[in-house]
Amino acid sequence: MDLLQTIDDLIRFRTETGNTEEIAKAAEYIKNIFSKTSAKVEIFQTNASPVVFLRNCESIDFDVVILGHIDVVPADDAMFIPVIKNGRMYGRGTLDMKSFAAVALNSMEYVVQHNLPLKFGVILSTDEERGSKSTESFMKAYPQISARIVLDNDVGGDITKIISKCKNPVFVKIIAHGKEAHGSTPWDGIDANELLLQTWQNIRKIYPYYAADLPQPKDTWFDTVHFAKIEGGQVSNIISNYAEALLDFRLTENSSVENLENNLQKCMVDGVEYKIVSSSTPVVMDENNQDILDYKRFAENIMQKQIEFEHIGGATDSRAFAVKGSTVIMHSGTGEGMHASGEYVEIESVKQIADIQIKFLEHLAAK
Repeated sequence: MDLLQTIDDLIRFRTETGNTEEIAKAAEYIKNIFSKTSAKVEIFQTNASPVVFLRNCESIDFDVVILGHIDVVPADDAMFIPVIKNGRMYGRGTLDMKSFAAVALNSMEYVVQHNLPLKFGVILSTDEERGSKSTESFMKAYPQISARIVLDNDVGGDITKIISKCKNPVFVKIIAHGKEAHGSTPWDGIDANELLLQTWQNIRKIYPYYAADLPQPKDTWFDTVHFAKIEGGQVSNIISNYAEALLDFRLTENSSVENLENNLQKCMVDGVEYKIVSSSTPVVMDENNQDILDYKRFAENIMQKQIEFEHIGGATDSRAFAVKGSTVIMHSGTGEGMHASGEYVEIESVKQIADIQIKFLEHLAAK
């Protein structure tokens, strides 16, 4: 497989989440790559969006699975034409994460061509940027699916870091009910917007505000929240009778949804309620896990650099396997501009991730 050409091809598919036509074309492209091999490729259809499922065996009890996605966030037309400059590839999805989806396909091709004695699979979702409902549907359809080791390349940014902890994303809706009145006589109404803001101020007493122009915490491994979305009021001269906000909490493994709910109960003012929209689980790996240390050793040998462990606030689809007891190795290439107009990946880091995966898979197959 020509790795760079595969990345180039994938980026040219405008697979913005929800673009069913382009997603279908990209899935078919992947299927065609393996049409003349022994790999089994299924385009699993869900109510949400398809999942591309590749494997070298009939079993769903895998030795190794690679997780990823091929959908991207929206971008201008020009970003779907990849550009290589100064050792970097620019374009939508170069870092998040079509380059590493291509790496997963490269690993599948290698396993099949060299007949490695591993039960190996690749799972690529197509709506990760909007919550991975397709992955949830896929896991429900295959309730017995398991993997001893999961390689997760969707933690991009720095190849010198292996992620050992990810937080639990919990989305909460705050709903305020007020009473309409004319804007000139606020004493005749109850302002839902005001109730919402009062509640928000209470929440901030427990979960402080952080920003780029404020002092940065030395240790960021604590619970956080940001005000993701707020709506309230329809007409400027009417007291709002309804307002709502969506809050994005990120909880460490030392916290819990139950503790969050206890805190939220304390913050509610009269006329305001909350609802847990979605929650998951943090992914926490033992940094002394032997498989992780073996992978780290191969990575350091190939890169000729020391690799450190890091904790991040972002979530990962690998949590679906972590709760089943899988060892999750979260490692990706180097780049910047994820979800931004200048998104790029360092090409050498992509090649190194591909080499690391193959060396690690050979090591596992030799056991």
